[in-house]
Amino acid sequence: MSISRLLRSKPKPRIAESPPVDILELKKDPYYIVASVEVGNSTTKCILTATNMKNGQTRIVNKTVKMTRDVRKPRPGEEVFAHTLCGTPLTRESVSELVRDTLLESHATARLSIKDDLNFVVRSTGVVAGFSSPDEVGTFIQALADGCLIAGVPPRLMTPAMSIQNIPDRFRPYSLMEKIVFNGPVASVFPPKGSTGVEIVANEMEGELATAGIKEGSKWTDVDFRNPCLSLDFGTTLDGRITSAEMPYSNTIGNFCGLAGAIPDALIQGTGLVDPQTGTTLDLFSGKKVKVDRTARDYARVIDEHIRIERVPVGRSRYGSVPVDPAAAEKIGVVLIGCDVGENGSELNRLSQLGRKIHQEKGLKTLFAAIDVAAAITARRLVKVAVDAGLVTRDTAIGVTGRAGISGNKPELILEEIGTLGLYDQPEKNIVFVDDGLARGAAVMARCMNSMGTPRHPMGGLRGGGCILRQRIEYEART
Repeated sequence: MSISRLLRSKPKPRIAESPPVDILELKKDPYYIVASVEVGNSTTKCILTATNMKNGQTRIVNKTVKMTRDVRKPRPGEEVFAHTLCGTPLTRESVSELVRDTLLESHATARLSIKDDLNFVVRSTGVVAGFSSPDEVGTFIQALADGCLIAGVPPRLMTPAMSIQNIPDRFRPYSLMEKIVFNGPVASVFPPKGSTGVEIVANEMEGELATAGIKEGSKWTDVDFRNPCLSLDFGTTLDGRITSAEMPYSNTIGNFCGLAGAIPDALIQGTGLVDPQTGTTLDLFSGKKVKVDRTARDYARVIDEHIRIERVPVGRSRYGSVPVDPAAAEKIGVVLIGCDVGENGSELNRLSQLGRKIHQEKGLKTLFAAIDVAAAITARRLVKVAVDAGLVTRDTAIGVTGRAGISGNKPELILEEIGTLGLYDQPEKNIVFVDDGLARGAAVMARCMNSMGTPRHPMGGLRGGGCILRQRIEYEART
């Protein structure tokens, strides 16, 4: 590292946050409005995004967030087909009603009409802990579809347009459907070869959306987050992707899985200030940063001793409670990298005991500071495994999203920790933090599925490169 680098002020993390947009602007300009509907382990969300098709920038219109633990209890005759990580039972009917209510509330708050203003809906779930196999994700996605339908979403808003005539008039100038077709890659990245991805890790779709969302969010910063890239989505469970540098489409060469926000949740559950089973950091976090001192760093190292990070061993059917098939991943050349506490969260109770100890000895602020430092160490260790596997180089951009990766002091600390790996001369120009990556990814997916893009502001292709439309046309002509 150069002397000039050492003498410079502490690097500032690039955090993507788009400005708000009002309803009058939405009506005036060509904004493509997408609803991202997600039922996660901790929260159920409907996030409305609006993409200005002139410049490709996406803004958050409304966030409606509910706690998944508050879903109604199963009724007689209903089949419980999944549980959240903390054990909340879910039925197809209860999930559909939760989705319906969240969708309706989100549109009402934004003063938008599902019938007249909505252009597309993307459904996803982070609830994978209760599934016995990755295949069961499909059942959950169907439950989400049920909720959208009973909320009044037309079926055509959940599937790609079949021709340019199915695209609304105001958006036809921005659709390239007559030149290219959607053949699977979202933001120019193929899912794991020979599969949809969920066969090797149940939450691969979450990783796909998060990666695309970080690509979009990075447009609000000076970080070029295109291929090759690494994405980390720290929700309750961990997901993310590592992509290659091929053209015009890159391949998924790595996936992340396991526990993420469940780790700080376990620490908080030990304080006695939240429910010991379903409580989360969201219940106590005020949104304000707390001071990180030596004591917090010492506690963080103790927390880190309980966290296992490694390439997922062949023979495991779950890792961090997430259904996986590492043998299938190895066969198609994808490296699975996991984060766990014990085996499938078996030692989370030890973290709860540690959380109780820290809270009793030093208080809640020190506990939150220790959580921030521990999260940064986890991020660095995950990236280090990818580097050691030969998947990440100095050309790779790194993106972080999710509540357990961007809140509090985590961006500054993650930037600091990853900086110690020596990958970059300027880590802040290669690492980006994005709010609502999954919802932004849903907006990107909706546009990809309808061949809508902004060539002057590309998300596909390689870092530092231009639009890849010509290469895509040539590629599709050959295949």
